Amino acid sequence: MMDRPLIIIGAGGHAKVVLDTALSLGYEVLGLADANTETHGNSILDTSVAGDDEWVETYLPETVMLGNGIGSIDDTEARQRIYSGFRAKGYKFATLVHPSAMIGRDVELGNGTVVMAGAVIQPGCRIGDNVIINTGARVDHDSRVGDHSHIAPGAVLSGSVQIGENAHIGTGATIVQSITIGDDSLVAAGAVVVKNAPRNSKIIGMLGKDISS
Repeated sequence: MMDRPLIIIGAGGHAKVVLDTALSLGYEVLGLADANTETHGNSILDTSVAGDDEWVETYLPETVMLGNGIGSIDDTEARQRIYSGFRAKGYKFATLVHPSAMIGRDVELGNGTVVMAGAVIQPGCRIGDNVIINTGARVDHDSRVGDHSHIAPGAVLSGSVQIGENAHIGTGATIVQSITIGDDSLVAAGAVVVKNAPRNSKIIGMLGKDISS
């Protein structure tokens, strides 16, 4: 819906990448909003950090779209809270796909999901709402990624992988084919997951050893 201008929520490094994606797609970006007042008046990619949530709410929900620029290192809670809070007030989030990303046929992308530069999503995948498919990540055929999850840069989901909601799959992690990762789980950077992981798992290492217990 590029007929509406966009506001990016957040003013950190992830917000800069989301902003770059939006500008690459031709969006008019009105500014960035950040709770940290020390960032107000700064400029990111020639776009002003114009205020906080109250500034966003000077625009009626039907006049703007939002982009979620809140990232997650190992916890998706803040990103989910921002998304759910604004959705409850009637705002809609843009689904943003960088022009260099490759999206296969029969792929579903949820509301507010952002697909970064160089990412690949193969046919038959279902990606939920408010998901990050980050730079260079690979999601192979018929995989599922639940709402609010983050597939970090360079992570690989082989075919028919199931990722639950609010999960974080770290940079360079590999999930082998047909594996299920439960809700609220953390897969550390570089891990290789070779067996199913239940909800709230924390997985680290080349063998996918579960360290939650």
